[in-house]
Amino acid sequence: MQSKDNTIKKCGILLALSSLPSKHGIGSLGKEAYDFVDLLAQTGQSYWQILPLCPIGKGNSPYSSVASFAGEMLYIDLEALREKEIIDNIPPCEFSKNTDFEKSKEFKKPIILDAVLGFDTETREFKSFCKKNEFWLDDYAVFSAIKDVMCGLPYTQWEDGLKYRLPEHLQKFKAKYPQKIEYYKIIQYIFYSQYFKLKKYANNKGIKIIGDIPFYVSGDSADVWANPNCFKLSRDLKPTLIAGVPPDIFSQNGQLWENPIYDWEYMKTDEYAWWTNRLKHAAEMYDVIRIDHFRAFNDYYTIPYGSKDAKNGCWVKGVGIEFFDTVMKKIPKCEIIAEDLGGESEDVQKLIKDTGFPNMKILQFAFDSDLEDPFLPQNFGSNCVCYTGTHDNDTTLGWYEKATIKEKIMFNQLIDADQTNSPVLSLIKAAMESKADTVIIPFQDYLELNSHSRLNLPGIAFGNWEWRFEKQDITENLKVKISRLSSYR
Repeated sequence: MQSKDNTIKKCGILLALSSLPSKHGIGSLGKEAYDFVDLLAQTGQSYWQILPLCPIGKGNSPYSSVASFAGEMLYIDLEALREKEIIDNIPPCEFSKNTDFEKSKEFKKPIILDAVLGFDTETREFKSFCKKNEFWLDDYAVFSAIKDVMCGLPYTQWEDGLKYRLPEHLQKFKAKYPQKIEYYKIIQYIFYSQYFKLKKYANNKGIKIIGDIPFYVSGDSADVWANPNCFKLSRDLKPTLIAGVPPDIFSQNGQLWENPIYDWEYMKTDEYAWWTNRLKHAAEMYDVIRIDHFRAFNDYYTIPYGSKDAKNGCWVKGVGIEFFDTVMKKIPKCEIIAEDLGGESEDVQKLIKDTGFPNMKILQFAFDSDLEDPFLPQNFGSNCVCYTGTHDNDTTLGWYEKATIKEKIMFNQLIDADQTNSPVLSLIKAAMESKADTVIIPFQDYLELNSHSRLNLPGIAFGNWEWRFEKQDITENLKVKISRLSSYR
């Protein structure tokens, strides 16, 4: 079906890679990922939206990573390693339905270590990978190796020679621990080899991958350690300012995110080289890039480092359209989705309009205001991506069960539920029938799951990112349901 402006409307499914079923405790780049691509192709989808694939950080969050460019070791498929005879066997192990990150790491890490120990580093493919990615891989591998030797201490607590990257100290470390450094390079080679094989399979099936990159990076990360001039840091390399959000109706003290603030003035001197490399890397990995917290390009909230809460922070004008005028010339075919939730101000919307990027419309947000609400389908145009909810939202069933009386009244007045007899399926249908050029539905909503299957609850440090579906959830009835609802677009 085509929209009124003759644009072919497309749809897809949001599912974190970790949420795939797996015999080894966490979703991976293995057979189940290929099966999910097949499901997407069979049901008329165009996109698979995933979450960041970088190493998971605090609270098992993919948005708190130690490295923006690296891939998470846990996503490596063990069966593929066995098929290539890189490992001999995979010991049996029982896992819970949802992801137990610690148990998964305890299980997979020694097996992958065996694969690394027997890996041939003289192959042309491995050397080519290292050469192509040396702009981030060398620093990441050295950073990770030092972390191991320092028992996980933050880099700001390392000895000065390594903390400040003094050449003779780095050379001494590299000479002493070459195998540790190479270990991390091999893991990245294995991860990216498996990932690009899956991406090629998906693209050949007509499925594009929507990837996700956080706006900020973690303070204790390879990114900050290797590029300290790109961030607002003190002489001891601790942040002078950190990111967050001010007090609001959800948090009387605001939120401290602990991420260091970019030094945009310095970045401008080399035409935003770090950001350009990051977006180039992401554009190679993904067909479309969703930039989280996009509004920070327009304005961002800064809090003095060491503050107990976010009350004494202030808003700072962002780098704006000049950034995109500079960077996009170097990545002309890069497709971007702007995550502008919480950034509905006129200035933010003007920036998005000036870039031409589609923004996001979340239907769960549409029913607590009035008929002018920007998230109601009749109030948004075509250049946007419409969701029932995102990874940060409750499932639609969970949302509906907790909705206020006002929300349910508006929902029942505006959303036609007669054909589905289900608030979840009715909202999916409304998304498909909206003007949005693209519609993305979380997989939990097609399964009509409640709050127990929510993936993430922002502001909660533990218990997130654990939900996984099971193989038996994929039925012929589910395929018919997805196909039928997708036909409304």
